[in-house]
Amino acid sequence: MDDYPLLNVFWTMLWFFLWIMWLFLLFKIVTDIFRDHEMSGWGKAGWLIFCIVLPFLGVLVYVIARGKGMTQRDLKQAKDTEAAFQDYIRKTAGTAPADGKGSGVDELARLAELKDRGAITDEEFQQAKAKVLS
Repeated sequence: MDDYPLLNVFWTMLWFFLWIMWLFLLFKIVTDIFRDHEMSGWGKAGWLIFCIVLPFLGVLVYVIARGKGMTQRDLKQAKDTEAAFQDYIRKTAGTAPADGKGSGVDELARLAELKDRGAITDEEFQQAKAKVLS
């Protein structure tokens, strides 16, 4: 333990965490390169080669040159994902069962509306309600 002082442990940990952060940034940049639909194939290849051949410099230059667009693409993807999720929820909540009939709640709401408009009597409403609930 005397051969490796505490300050060296801290320096080693610092360099290790910086290396891990750089790896995360590198993967983020590689995914951003492939996600950018406005960049040509040659542009994507050029950025990938730059990031592979000169990794530290390539990552830093990419962040400086295209960081704003990277953020915009992230926001757009987050909004698209949220919109798709909300659409899925709306479709799932309003989907009819497989037998082709409306859900029980929808049927009861329609029956109540018909009763309120006077299209069906209270007795007919009760019969239809019992049928829906059974």
